[in-house]
Amino acid sequence: MKKLTALDADRPKGGESEKITINVGPVDLGQIDLLVLEGFYSNRTDLIRTAIRNQLALHAQAVQETVTRRALVLGLQHFSRQDLEAVRAAHQRLTIQVLGLASIARDVTPELALATIDSVLVMGAFHAPAAVKAALADRIR
Repeated sequence: MKKLTALDADRPKGGESEKITINVGPVDLGQIDLLVLEGFYSNRTDLIRTAIRNQLALHAQAVQETVTRRALVLGLQHFSRQDLEAVRAAHQRLTIQVLGLASIARDVTPELALATIDSVLVMGAFHAPAAVKAALADRIR
C-alpha cells in the first residue's frame, strides 16, 4: 500500500467531480422524475450524467480532433512549487492549456506563478490558491 505524502495530499484526485447548476423546464423535469420513479435511473443526477456521457460519446471524434489541433493536455495537469521553480530556473515560461483539470499547488506564491505562467486556458476546472488566481486573472482565458 502506498503511503500518502504531503505532496500527494496537495494533488487533486482525478475522480473528483465539479458541481454545476442547470435550469430545466417543468415538462423536462417531470419526464426526468417519471423515469426515476419508473426505475430507469436511480435519481435525477444519474439521468443527467448518463445523458452527458451519451452526448460526449457521440462527439468523441470531434473532441479528440480539437484536442490535437489545439495541443491541449487531456485529463489532469498539476503544477507543484518545485515544477514552477524549475521552469523559472530554466528561464522559461508556461502556456497552460488543459481539457480537464489543471491545478497549482497550495504552496505556490503569486510571485512564482507570475514569473513562470504566461497564460492559462482550462476547459473544465482550474484549482489554485485564491491569491494565485487573482494574480493570474488577466492571463486566464
